[in-house]
Amino acid sequence: MKNKEIPYKIYLDEKDIPKTWYNMRADMKNKPAPLLNPGTLKPMKKEELAAVFCDDLIEQELDNDTAYFPIPEEIQEFYKMYRPSPLVRAYRLEEKLGTPAKIYYKFEGNNTSGSHKLNSAIAQAYYAKKQGLKGVTTETGAGQWGTALSMACAYLGLDLKVYMVKVSYEQKPFRREVMRTYGASVTPSPSTETEVGRKILAAHPGTTGSLGCAISEAVEKAVTSEGYRYVLGSVLNQVLLHQSVIGVEAKTALDKYGIKPDIIIGCAGGGSNLGGLIAPFMGEKLRGEADYRIIAVEPASCPSFTRGVYAYDFCDTGMVCPLAKMYTLGSDFIPAPNHAGGLRYHGMSPVLSQLYHDGYMEAVSVKQTDVFEAAELFARTEGILPAPESSHAIRASIDEALKCKETGEEKTILFGLTGTGYFDMVAYEKYHEGEMEDYIPSDDDIKKTTDKLPKVNL
Repeated sequence: MKNKEIPYKIYLDEKDIPKTWYNMRADMKNKPAPLLNPGTLKPMKKEELAAVFCDDLIEQELDNDTAYFPIPEEIQEFYKMYRPSPLVRAYRLEEKLGTPAKIYYKFEGNNTSGSHKLNSAIAQAYYAKKQGLKGVTTETGAGQWGTALSMACAYLGLDLKVYMVKVSYEQKPFRREVMRTYGASVTPSPSTETEVGRKILAAHPGTTGSLGCAISEAVEKAVTSEGYRYVLGSVLNQVLLHQSVIGVEAKTALDKYGIKPDIIIGCAGGGSNLGGLIAPFMGEKLRGEADYRIIAVEPASCPSFTRGVYAYDFCDTGMVCPLAKMYTLGSDFIPAPNHAGGLRYHGMSPVLSQLYHDGYMEAVSVKQTDVFEAAELFARTEGILPAPESSHAIRASIDEALKCKETGEEKTILFGLTGTGYFDMVAYEKYHEGEMEDYIPSDDDIKKTTDKLPKVNL
């Protein structure tokens, strides 16, 4: 075992829980393009968003200039139940790989929801409660967001309606039962409950669904139900803002021991975990104070960054949500029913898309069998069973550490371990039985949906 000059786990004190959220947009020279009204294709105004989102969250969503938002005391108190989360040195993984690289991971799975999603769930539920709403609607892919939001809504006494991507609903029955335990109603999407769901089923009979489908249904349910609003677990600017607590804590822990990462890696589906992890580091990079190599890792089956188009697109399959300028595979793209449920979104955060387009970060895509190989190695060495989504970051971190082994470079790697995989045992079973396949869409598959992108002239 290596000489542990740095402890296995760097714990922070309760006083180190961030008191403010950091908004990367304030330091971006090129701001993300505005959301567009799906009917007029003109920039969305606050009053137009009010039927869908909570008032305070709209303010956060549209603010490109305020660098720091105070975290309400009620949310800080809730955070104390599971924050600060530990920063861990992966000594055993380093030893197994025989790499000179130093590998750290920020572990966000130390709460009942099992993931980082609780950071934004409690914030969005808080603002809904503050506004006097009856409840909220949402979608969920792997189920982590739905689980986190069900916890937050139960805590605050709000009703919750969840539309869960059908393939995940079937693959992860225990995740949906946790949601129900906390009082949420859960419907597999697309469903016959909504008009948009019925249209999607008619156009795609037998579809296993997608996050884009589930978003459409959740939005329709919200705007047709008095006293309800829609909340989203990723993609939106407000979500990246709330998730900045991950990166701020990680940087505080690293600074405590004078550690500066060379490479920062996060899985990327809609962008919440990656955006949260990189926030303070990207802020330094944007301000010219420091430099980091930042890598987004996505599934090869849903490669929005690496094979998508940077353009305005609908955020949902039903085309009822605002349009966002982002890297996208087309809102009609239905990913293969793989086991990275939380990463099966056709687009990417507008903030991260702009940063990627401007060259501040890079992206790679990985196959799911390679991802589960990395997950299994991590479980055997570090003692945590990782979620499939998080395991994309593990895969890329291992690959970078092995490059260091070849070159002899002693680089420091930081990645986000966003959640645990104890509800993903069907996926692990498929991998162990040799039944897992690597589906990669063809260029023609992607062209069919990107050719349908809306024509926007701004």
